[in-house]
Amino acid sequence: MQAVIYVTDDEQAIRSAIAKRLTRQGHHVVGYESGEALLEGLQHNLPDLVLLDVRMPGLSGLDALKHVRQMAPATIVIMLTAYGMVQDAVETMKLGAYDFMVKSVDLEGIDAVIDRALDVLRLRRRLESELGRQDSQYHMKNLEAHSPAMRQLLKQVREVAESPRSSVMLLGETGTGKEFLAHVIHHNGPRAAGPFIGVNCTAIPKELFESELFGFERGAFTGANQRKLGLLEKAEGGTLFLDEIGDLDQSMQAKLLRVIQERSFRRLGATDDLGVNFRLITATNRDLKKEVLRGAFREDLYFRLNVVAFEIPPLRKRVEDILPLCRRAIVRFAQEFNKPVPDIDPATRVMLERYQYPGNVRELQNILERALIFCQGRTLTPTCLPNELREIAPYVAVASGTGIDSMVRIDMKLGQQTLADIERMIIDEVLRLSSYNKTLAAKSLGLTRFSLERRLKKVVDG
Repeated sequence: MQAVIYVTDDEQAIRSAIAKRLTRQGHHVVGYESGEALLEGLQHNLPDLVLLDVRMPGLSGLDALKHVRQMAPATIVIMLTAYGMVQDAVETMKLGAYDFMVKSVDLEGIDAVIDRALDVLRLRRRLESELGRQDSQYHMKNLEAHSPAMRQLLKQVREVAESPRSSVMLLGETGTGKEFLAHVIHHNGPRAAGPFIGVNCTAIPKELFESELFGFERGAFTGANQRKLGLLEKAEGGTLFLDEIGDLDQSMQAKLLRVIQERSFRRLGATDDLGVNFRLITATNRDLKKEVLRGAFREDLYFRLNVVAFEIPPLRKRVEDILPLCRRAIVRFAQEFNKPVPDIDPATRVMLERYQYPGNVRELQNILERALIFCQGRTLTPTCLPNELREIAPYVAVASGTGIDSMVRIDMKLGQQTLADIERMIIDEVLRLSSYNKTLAAKSLGLTRFSLERRLKKVVDG
């Protein structure tokens, strides 16, 4: 990578030799003859690297380093030292210098030191970029919500996110995006700067769950050779997300209830309680009310967790969100695979909207990742999709034409669809043509809006 490097040394010969060497390697190099001149340069631009002499008249390298760390905290500083002054360079590293290099006539060792620093810089930038993308995907303005159900859900989520203590329970089928929504709540509230600690209750054996949750002191049990912080402590000031809470062992349910009630816990092997401050978000695909009735889940814990509950609708009940989600996923996978972003042809759009998605959003993303792998051109065609999507395509309502010239054709194989199936297919297609405007769709079907909504509700409930 090409870097901006400031070389600061009162010896003009050393300064020029380093500058020439680094310039030949493609870097942009600026030389300064004193610590004062370096600080003046930092007022105008911040470099990637600073090479700084330890001993200089006027402002010493040690004092200059202290200013650099304040003015340019992200800049990597490498100290330059003469033979016999290595101890001084080591002292500067305690103040935040990355490394040091012994000055020599042939500049021996400079390339290795610079390469290591640039590797650190590359890694740091990549991590910052990934974290930035990760955080941005949870911002409310970046979420795809076109269906009325999801719009209403996100409106309520926005309000709950601002309440930093209220427990939230997320309900819904597998793959609907419960963990994603937990991140949204965390990143859009006052706890966004704190940690997000997520754990799947089914992923940790029940005999280990207590030590993972509470942590332990040294000597608490055989093999506890040192203190270990638990998930509760790691979530301090942030959010603790317990996925699949319905599978939590009943003995742990009782212990978790105490933590919620007392807002404190005790490490295994400890004698003192520790206070906790985090928001608890739980998620499950089970019906916890039924679990309570059959004695598999504690009723008192259920009421503690169920302060605010959100049920995420399955993807098949929010068709309006499918294509926007597809477009976003396609852009992401195209970037990952270094391919051009393809269009989605009409037949492919129909297949994607008609599929029932038993695995919900997670399945949709898997389908599109596969499709991008097999897509050879600039258009996503039906041949890129799995067989299960292509097999249902011939037996659905498909529109041709646009506007008032639109026609809806039904391909029906006798014995495979009922009259109710055909009715729903027609309604779905007319809704799509009407951009999901129910009033317009009802008019096109010769129905009142009330009658259309009643038919839709009958299908959903049925």
